[in-house]
Amino acid sequence: MRILITGGAGCLGSNLIEHWLPQGHQIHVVDNFATGKREVVPQVDGLSVTEGSVADASLVDHCFAGFKPEVVIHAAAAYKDPDDWVEDSLTNVIGSAHVARAAKRHQVARLINFQTALCYGRPNQLPIPADHPTAPFTSYGITKTAGEQYMMLSGVPTLSLRIANVTGPRLAIGPIPTFYKRLKAGQGCFCSDTGRDFLDMSDFLAFMDLAIKTDGPTGLFNVSTGEAHTIKEIFDLVTDYLALPRQEVPITPPAADDVPVVALDARETKDAFGWAPKISFEETVRKQLAWYDRYGITDVYSHLKAPVSGKQA
Repeated sequence: MRILITGGAGCLGSNLIEHWLPQGHQIHVVDNFATGKREVVPQVDGLSVTEGSVADASLVDHCFAGFKPEVVIHAAAAYKDPDDWVEDSLTNVIGSAHVARAAKRHQVARLINFQTALCYGRPNQLPIPADHPTAPFTSYGITKTAGEQYMMLSGVPTLSLRIANVTGPRLAIGPIPTFYKRLKAGQGCFCSDTGRDFLDMSDFLAFMDLAIKTDGPTGLFNVSTGEAHTIKEIFDLVTDYLALPRQEVPITPPAADDVPVVALDARETKDAFGWAPKISFEETVRKQLAWYDRYGITDVYSHLKAPVSGKQA
């Protein structure tokens, strides 16, 4: 299969490449390397790369015309600076519109969009069903939700995935890498009083093998475990893994740009695709920490504004 991945040098995209290349798929990556890493898309058989932004309509069309993808994975997203509304809009909205139009123009068989769970805003029920109203309130959530709407308007068979916190190689966002990096350095931490839904990369990849089938379901689906775990649970697991004594840390209310609890109801996904997560929360976190032991952490990003205290949660 010929698969084009926007944002292919990011965490999810690069893991998909490593998973799919040995299966014989041909993959073309479009990435501007704002957050993705060049070293994860080396010159190997079956993989080609175009450096640039999906906000560049001519570049997007050139990639589609030259590669002729059967399936497109739209994983490109801007989230590095929560206050850079223009960059978020260019990548997440305009870029998504360019990808959607190109997919239609070049007769792509299937378009798969990666959407943030923050599209739901502060939910009125838990776990959150895929038909829950969208109510984003941050630049990242607002622009990603607008971009999703363009995907659904494309006229191409489209699957848009509202994805839980996927953990795996090269994860550079969220509490797991933050706590690991800071505790290893002897730095202070605090925990926001929030909960999140954590999905192991192996479970995500197993789902994506089903998602790219051109005769598969389309529409809006959650990809998740359906269970929320607190940030303090993460902190304690990281502390135990590093063989540090358990410690009390400040528990702070959710920030103004944060959501107290995110747990996504994936029952419809499981019914439609015959898929279910297999890896437990504790094993998911331990696998992630073992990866950091082997490969380390470079940058740590967040879609949230940095706390003024300088500590990290």
